[in-house]
Amino acid sequence: MALTALVTGATAGFGAAITRRLVQAGHRVIATGRRAERLDALAAELGNAVLPFPLDVTDAAAVGALPGSLPEGWREVDLLVNNAGLALGLDPAFKADIAQWDQMVATNITGVMHMTRALLPGMVARNRGHVVNIGSTAGVYAYPGGHVYGGTKAFVAQFTLNLKADLVGTFVRVTAVEPGLVGGTEFSNVRFSGDADKAAGVYRGVEPMTADDVAEAVMWVVSLPRHVNINRVEMMPTCQAAGPLAIKRD
Repeated sequence: MALTALVTGATAGFGAAITRRLVQAGHRVIATGRRAERLDALAAELGNAVLPFPLDVTDAAAVGALPGSLPEGWREVDLLVNNAGLALGLDPAFKADIAQWDQMVATNITGVMHMTRALLPGMVARNRGHVVNIGSTAGVYAYPGGHVYGGTKAFVAQFTLNLKADLVGTFVRVTAVEPGLVGGTEFSNVRFSGDADKAAGVYRGVEPMTADDVAEAVMWVVSLPRHVNINRVEMMPTCQAAGPLAIKRD
């Protein structure tokens, strides 16, 4: 069955890769994000299966109006991929920029909540659908400088599990996909405010996962029979593992 999906943050990275993978599988995608020109380029690349729809997930009014704002024929969204998110800075909490904290919370938490609340009632009414939330291993494993970013992704994981509790007995599914180290995206460039050298250093000497790897994981959970719900997918490259607890010695 061909799905109508909505992917947030589709202008780059995971979102663009997930959009391409869904279209490759025969589905239609409402590609959302703040950079309209990138959405248009994605639609030009992939054809009529993609509807470019500029949207900022931190704009509560626009998100709330979303179900009625979509064109006729695109309003029954079967799959919501809450992908839009970002990490900002890597300073310790006592030096961090509070504005960056607020932006991460607004995007990674509030945006996910509002998008889900906007589209979930329709899924429940139709008794079909799937919400896939893109989390992170940062929500499970702490690291220096990960304070608020990790906290937002821990919220995503718990929010997903609590949605599952609310949806039990329906054919509306919910999954958290939680990647570890992924290269080839804008993630680290954004985190380090465009410092390309610092961003490149994150991936030097390792083989990280790619956005296509994450897209494949999303495709897998979506493709399973409707009675099968994958609660969480935690994925890392082979070069990465959870480390030991830190011990400060004199």
